Amino acid sequence: MQVKLNVVVCAAVAAFAGTVSAQDMIVKIGHVGPVSGAQAHYGKDNENGARMAIDDLNAKGVTIGGKKVKFELVAEDDAADPKQGTAAAQKLCDAKVNGVVGHLNSGTTIPASKIYNDCGIPHVTPSATNPKLTQNGYNTTFRLLANDNALGAGLALYAVDALKLKKVAIVDDRTAYGQGVAEVFKKTAMAKGIQIVDEQYTTDKATDFMAILTAIKSKGPDGVFYGGMDAQAGPMLRQMEQLGMANVKYFGGDGICTTKVIELSGGAKTLDNMVCAEGGASLAKMPGGTAWKARYDAKYPNEFQIYSPYVYDAAMVLVNAMVKAGSADPKVYLPFLAKTDYQGVTAKIGFEPNGELKNPAMTLYTYKGGKKAALN
Repeated sequence: MQVKLNVVVCAAVAAFAGTVSAQDMIVKIGHVGPVSGAQAHYGKDNENGARMAIDDLNAKGVTIGGKKVKFELVAEDDAADPKQGTAAAQKLCDAKVNGVVGHLNSGTTIPASKIYNDCGIPHVTPSATNPKLTQNGYNTTFRLLANDNALGAGLALYAVDALKLKKVAIVDDRTAYGQGVAEVFKKTAMAKGIQIVDEQYTTDKATDFMAILTAIKSKGPDGVFYGGMDAQAGPMLRQMEQLGMANVKYFGGDGICTTKVIELSGGAKTLDNMVCAEGGASLAKMPGGTAWKARYDAKYPNEFQIYSPYVYDAAMVLVNAMVKAGSADPKVYLPFLAKTDYQGVTAKIGFEPNGELKNPAMTLYTYKGGKKAALN
């Protein structure tokens, strides 16, 4: 009896040892986004994309340097706040994650990028679009979509060439993202002959815009550009309708270009006048967009916003570099990340020397009948 028991125990120990040796390498991928606060719907969508990538990687049985890998997601919440963003970045550095996907906002990503650079951890943002992000010279920083130079300019050109607008008012939320995209729009619009009749400012926490909209209405613009996020754009569209501004065109970057804005606008007629831009191809035109979205919706029903396909690709790009380098050590795989040549869900991915995406696409969208539709 004792011999049999020993045999059983030894077999169990051997089986356990086999399990451990089969997964003898843990790779941690960090993700940071606002999963609390007014922008939580963006953050949850992004985190879903990261979790989907981790699940797919673990299902594939990826090996790095001949060792089978178990991937783990280390998710942090920055609530779209720069201070929380830097704290989250330091936490990921202290946890010695192997790479980071994030952050969502330019205002959190720009200060966090210095922390990642200082601790030598590569990070790929799926959504921060302020051009200043890649101007600090950090070789650890990469962006997976077009920046605001493309978005702001594209919207301004559409306002002039397609809609023939003459007078536009500008509002921004004073964040790095909102102010940045508004400045690019203004510069391009003025160069094309549009008159900027008013400039107003708000915050990324505000919901009452009656005072600034009343001031704007008195200037008689045929368009309003808003640099900010959908949590403000929705109420602003409702209040424009209340003020009799239903015929005024409304523009913005990817921050307002969500499905959530339909709900946030409360069905306002002004939503039909909205044109927004995203720094990538529409899902239908992404190389793997339609199939990927079907899988996403099955796993996370009614949670898709904008950026989760880019988050998914960002995680895959990090791991692709690790596999090619034969190492998950950031110092070893970073040069391979810089030379990325990867077919992702969103695009064929490669980076410029400064970390910007090569040949980024841009898509304009409008909203008709309560549905988001691509214009190009």
